[in-house]
Amino acid sequence: MTNWTRRLVLKRSLQLGAMGVATPLAINLAAMSEAAAFDNSDYKALVCVFLYGGNDYANTVVPFDPGNYALYHQIRAGAGGEDQAGIALARAALAATALTPNNGQTLTDNLQYALAPQLAGLKGLWDAGRLAVQLNVGPLIQPTTLAQYLSTNRATNPLPPKLFSHNDQQSVWQSSGTEGSTVGWGGRLGDIALAHNSNTPNSLLTCISASGNAVFVAGQDALQYQTSPNGAIRIGALNPNNPGLRDAVNALITRASTHVLENEYAVVTRRSIEMEGIVNTALTPVQPVTVFPAGNPLASQLKVVARLIGARAALNVRRQVFFVSLGGFDNHNLLMQDHPNLMTRLNGALSAFYDATVELGIADRVTTFTASDFGRTLSSNADGSDHGWGSHHFVMGGAVNGGRYYGTAPRVSITSDDQVGQGRLLPTTSVDQFAVTLARWFGCNASELPGILPNVTNFSNTDLEFV
Repeated sequence: MTNWTRRLVLKRSLQLGAMGVATPLAINLAAMSEAAAFDNSDYKALVCVFLYGGNDYANTVVPFDPGNYALYHQIRAGAGGEDQAGIALARAALAATALTPNNGQTLTDNLQYALAPQLAGLKGLWDAGRLAVQLNVGPLIQPTTLAQYLSTNRATNPLPPKLFSHNDQQSVWQSSGTEGSTVGWGGRLGDIALAHNSNTPNSLLTCISASGNAVFVAGQDALQYQTSPNGAIRIGALNPNNPGLRDAVNALITRASTHVLENEYAVVTRRSIEMEGIVNTALTPVQPVTVFPAGNPLASQLKVVARLIGARAALNVRRQVFFVSLGGFDNHNLLMQDHPNLMTRLNGALSAFYDATVELGIADRVTTFTASDFGRTLSSNADGSDHGWGSHHFVMGGAVNGGRYYGTAPRVSITSDDQVGQGRLLPTTSVDQFAVTLARWFGCNASELPGILPNVTNFSNTDLEFV
């Protein structure tokens, strides 16, 4: 990644040689960004919805046709039939959310799918062509077969680091590196877009997390701005109801100092105070009529994202990357109790968010996608499922080529060569391919893609066409 960055900087510098070495660095960087032909002709936002814990793919996008459902039920319930049993959903409960592709797609083994019964809102978006399903996507270094996975020659057959580890795979999905990585691919998109949000200080709003610290939206230059569901976070001691305390604390924490670290702390604090005023002032008039479900933490996060998008003109930003999340998906136990509740939250939050983008007149310029640590096993682990690898994910928005599947459907099996044991899916689409498809839509050109996802050059197809 470092070598790639150096090569790109040198290449762009040569393109701009006529500017002269004395030109201020900020102007050079902005011009270099322009040389990359990044398309910022309108507003666009990417929204990552991360499902922490590893979502159970098989009870989210469920085999529905009689033959494949029978295989699913046998594996998950240990018996035939179509009633709910073990960790298998009842087939009758899936009828209302059965998916019909809009172009007559034929999948592996003539698979037909239904969504979890709680995802009726997402089923409606599928029918309207605003939701797509990316099948069997996960981290890969290069295209990998089962034989290569089982090989001991890792120099020739490299695998993503620390497979099946929660913290590491969360980081690999978000950054291509294990736990401790400091830059995510959303942040790298922010780095490229930063020059186009270059009005100070609002460029700080290029990458925003409404879910606490997340490497996904951390860039080399684009800082992640963290917000709460209620808006920008005020420094607690700066209480407007106690002017004396507020003024004393403000003077203390923002004063200039000859001590390098103390002075930098003051700079960061002043920036935080300034941005709190800018953000909350811009948010105040943006109150969507769309109702977001109460008591739903994901819905609360997506509501503030919708408001921030609605305030884009006041904030004067043209490209933004957002991160939100929902936890609780590590369902080793009580899958049939807990997973439906999580699906209800996911459905309510995503449906309301899409409706809000329609209300704001910007649905075709906001693309939302799900991600998770990993998928889970198709086979049962007591009354839950175990850590897996590949999974199915959603892509939602007005620009999405929805109502169809992308990628290769896995067989409903725990012994086929598209899984690595117990129905852990061996991904047939890499996160790199998935991400650069989104990056192209966001405005990046081909020369910038290897700097966003380092393994993308190992794959022949870098445009999955779902958006």
